[in-house]
Amino acid sequence: MAAKTSGTEAAVIARHPAEMRDTQKVAALALLAATQFLLAVDGSIVNLALPSIGRGLHAGPEQLSWVVNAYLLTFGGFLLLGGRVADHLGRRRIYVVGLVVFAAASLAGALAQSGPWLAVARGVQGLGAALVSPAALALLLTLFNEGAQRNRALGVWAVLGGSGGAAGAILGGVLTDALGWQAVLLVNVPIGAAAVALAPRLLPASRPEPGRRRFDVIGAVTVTAGLSLLVYALLDANHAGFRSARTMLLGGVAVLLVAVFAVIEAGSRWPLVPPRILGDRSLRGANLVIMLTTGALFPMFFFVTLYTQDVLGYRPLQAGLAGLPLAVTIAGSATLAPRLLLRVGYKTLLVAGLAVVAGGLGWFAAIPPDGSFVGDLLRPSLVVGVGAGAAWVASMVAATNGVDPTQAGLASGLVTTAQQVGGALGIAALVAVATARTTSVLGSGEAGPLVALTEGFQAGLLGAALVAVAGAALAALLLSSADSRAHAVAARESRQAQAHA
Repeated sequence: MAAKTSGTEAAVIARHPAEMRDTQKVAALALLAATQFLLAVDGSIVNLALPSIGRGLHAGPEQLSWVVNAYLLTFGGFLLLGGRVADHLGRRRIYVVGLVVFAAASLAGALAQSGPWLAVARGVQGLGAALVSPAALALLLTLFNEGAQRNRALGVWAVLGGSGGAAGAILGGVLTDALGWQAVLLVNVPIGAAAVALAPRLLPASRPEPGRRRFDVIGAVTVTAGLSLLVYALLDANHAGFRSARTMLLGGVAVLLVAVFAVIEAGSRWPLVPPRILGDRSLRGANLVIMLTTGALFPMFFFVTLYTQDVLGYRPLQAGLAGLPLAVTIAGSATLAPRLLLRVGYKTLLVAGLAVVAGGLGWFAAIPPDGSFVGDLLRPSLVVGVGAGAAWVASMVAATNGVDPTQAGLASGLVTTAQQVGGALGIAALVAVATARTTSVLGSGEAGPLVALTEGFQAGLLGAALVAVAGAALAALLLSSADSRAHAVAARESRQAQAHA
C-alpha cells in the first residue's frame, strides 16, 4: 500500500536530507510528541479543578458536566474531518490553525464568567484539538519512513500520549491549589504560542497533489454529525441510562447518519474516506482493536480514580499521585516496545500486551473496601502499565502500516476517532454495569455504601478485563500474520541499513 511521497512534501525532504534524517527530524518529533502530551494533559487537567470551578462560577453539577463533555464531544466528533482537512489543505497549516484555536479557546475559558461561557470555550478547545491531533500524527508518519525509524517515533508518541492523562491529574491539583482553577486553562496559552512559533522552523510544509482540492462537503457534514451525535449519546448515557429510550434513539440516529455517510462515499468522485482505505483488513482490524483497548483502559482510569477518593478517602492530589506509577510503567513499556516489534511483529506484541492488560484489570477487580496502595493499587497498576504501553505502540503501528502518505491525515483521524469513541463507549457501558451492581447491593440491605460502591467498581473493572480479552482475540483473528512478519523483517533490514550507512 505504500506510495511515493507527494509534491511539496517530497521536495522539502529532498532539499535537506541530512537535517531531515537527524537534527530536524528529532526536533520535529519532540515538538509533535509534546503537542500530543499537551492534548492528553488537557483531557484530564480540568477534572480536579471542577469543584473550584463550581464555586467560582456558581455552576451546578449539570453545567460542570458540560465543562468536561463539551471538549470530548467536539474532539471526538471532528477528528475524522480534521484528519482529512489536513490532507487536503496541508498538515502543518492545519496543525498551526488548530493550535491557535486551541490556545485562544483556553484563554477565553480562563476568562469565563459563567458555566455556559466556560462550556462553549471548552467546546471550541475540543475543535482545535481535533484539528491538531490528526495533523500532528500525520506529520510524524510522513517524516519517518515505515519500519524501525517510524516504530521508534511512534513509541515516543505513545510514551507522551499515554502519560499525559496521569500528568494532567497531578498538574490539575497542583495548579488549582496554588493559582486557582483558571491556571489549568491558562497554561495552554504560552505552550500553544511556542508551538505555533516553532512549527514553520521544524515541520515540513505539505500540500495536496494538483487536482485533489475538491472536498466532499456533504460527506463531511454527515460523518461529523453522526460521530458527534454518537459521542453525545455515549456521554449522555451515564445520566439517561445505557438502555434508555433516549440513548437508543440518539445512538440509532447516529448509526443511521454514519450509514448514510457510507452510501455517499461509495458514490462520491472525491470521497472524504476513500473506500479502498477501509478495504484493508489489517487497518479495519487494528482500528477495531484500538476501540476495544481504550474501551478497557478509559473505564479503568475512571473507576480507580473514584475508588481512591470515594472509598479510600484520598484527596484529589493524592488520587492523582496514585496514578503516577501506572503512567511511568506505560511510558517504560512503550519505550521498549519498538525493540520487541523488530523481534515478534506488531500482531504478536498486540495480542500479548492486551492479554497482560486483561490480567492486570482482573487483579484490579479484586479491590476491597479497605484496600491499601501497595497491595491493591500499585501492583495491578504495574501489570496493566506493562501491557498497555506495548499494546498502544503495536496498535498504532498496525493501524498505520502501509498507509499511502497522501492519506496520512485520514489514517491518523481514523486512529484517534477509534480511541475516543472506544473510550466513550467503554465508560458508558461499564459505568452502567457498575451502577447496576451498586444499586443492587444497596437495595439488598446487606452492605453499607462503601461496600456497595466497591462491588460496583469491581463489576466495572471485571467488565474492562473482558473487553481487553475481546481485543486480544480480535487482534489474533483480524490482523494479518504475514503483514506483521513482513513489517518486522523490513524494520530489521532498515535498522541494519541505517547502522551501516
